[in-house]
Amino acid sequence: MAVKVALFLLASFLLLSTRVSSDVSEENLNEMAYGAVGAAPPVAVAPAPAPHKIIYTNDCIGACNERCSLHSRKNVCKRACNTCCSVCKCVPAGTYGNRETCGRCYTDWTTHGNMTKCP
Repeated sequence: MAVKVALFLLASFLLLSTRVSSDVSEENLNEMAYGAVGAAPPVAVAPAPAPHKIIYTNDCIGACNERCSLHSRKNVCKRACNTCCSVCKCVPAGTYGNRETCGRCYTDWTTHGNMTKCP
């Protein structure tokens, strides 16, 4: 019986001590971290995205027709280009190259054979 009472008291103590320590407010944490109460935490500024023209799904067909106009396998190129355009919302200018203008989505997408997917 005494062991049960001792376990109950220990469990109650642990429960109460965790509740007291979790009552520290966010204001107190900011004050401890940044000094004054009115000081705001520093804001991280994200770098500007690479400039590229955003293409909507309706415009993908025309942009991909232009991109694949000189390709030896036009239908394969158009199918891959339309898939990339619908996901990445971008088609590079010209018929070849300039892939880096569309960002990582376009340049890093690969096929199962580890070949670049987007033309």
